[in-house]
Amino acid sequence: MSGAPAATPAAPFTGLVVASFRRHFAVRTDAGETIECVLKGRSLTLACGDRVRGARTQGGGAIDEVLPRGTLLYRSDAWKEKLIAANVTQVVGVVAPDVGVDEELVNRWIVAAEDQRCRLVLAANKSDVPDFPALLARLAPFAALGYPVVPLSAKRDVAPLLPWLAGQRSALVGQSGMGKSTILNAVIPGTAARTNEVSASLFAGKHTTSHSTLYVLPAAMGDGWLVDSPGVKAFGLAHIAPDAIPEAFVEMRPYLGKCRFRDCRHDAEPGCALLAAVDAGAIAPHRLMLKRTLVAESRGARAPGRGASPRWVVGCAPPG
Repeated sequence: MSGAPAATPAAPFTGLVVASFRRHFAVRTDAGETIECVLKGRSLTLACGDRVRGARTQGGGAIDEVLPRGTLLYRSDAWKEKLIAANVTQVVGVVAPDVGVDEELVNRWIVAAEDQRCRLVLAANKSDVPDFPALLARLAPFAALGYPVVPLSAKRDVAPLLPWLAGQRSALVGQSGMGKSTILNAVIPGTAARTNEVSASLFAGKHTTSHSTLYVLPAAMGDGWLVDSPGVKAFGLAHIAPDAIPEAFVEMRPYLGKCRFRDCRHDAEPGCALLAAVDAGAIAPHRLMLKRTLVAESRGARAPGRGASPRWVVGCAPPG
């Protein structure tokens, strides 16, 4: 007697996450097909740039494994986290003169990039705006720390930024209105049309104004991509361990471990090497204040009895 026909095994796939919306993801498989996928299990967290394994399902796929990451860029506070991009090699912060630039926000981008050992580049957009020289003056302290500031006008000529993007896996970050979308369309023509197409076909019926998308660079620019993330007004870094935060400030590194007391908090302790460096002009006072703020936020998020426990992302190590 013949039994029921055997079920067809689900076809496995590996691929790259190219769009994310809550727990729905667009994955470009290694075979070149883009499919909508869902996560198999609640313990996984994904971002654009993640390499994943999964299996085909009716009408899409299910992701059941995230391959090892080199880097993971995300923001967090004591209660929640927001993944931005995985496996990036650099962070491109977009600023412009006609939108109020939050310098603490820029500093937080820098700390996030340094924590993951990624390069940080500041794209100073809208160079054709009359107030642009004032913007460059505000960015001069970042350039003095060694972070490239690239002036450009995305609507007229994006060429100055192209050498910095070539061969890199970049995450674009910035406040709304800075021109990230304009830069994307200039670097990769037709981006807006493809974005709408992906949203319509993969996220039909879903409100996707806050989703992230990955775009592969033109072949002439090498093997790289760009991840566009929604504009942000805040960039929490509570997931970075308190002891790791000082290392993310490049100008402080030469002084770490040289204080009189091993447990120096760099606040008002005698013999503090960082305070002496501030007095000597080697460290800007506002940068030391930010370091203190970030350490306090990190410790506060880990304090016993604080309430809701943060769910830090694990399994991410800096590139070797």
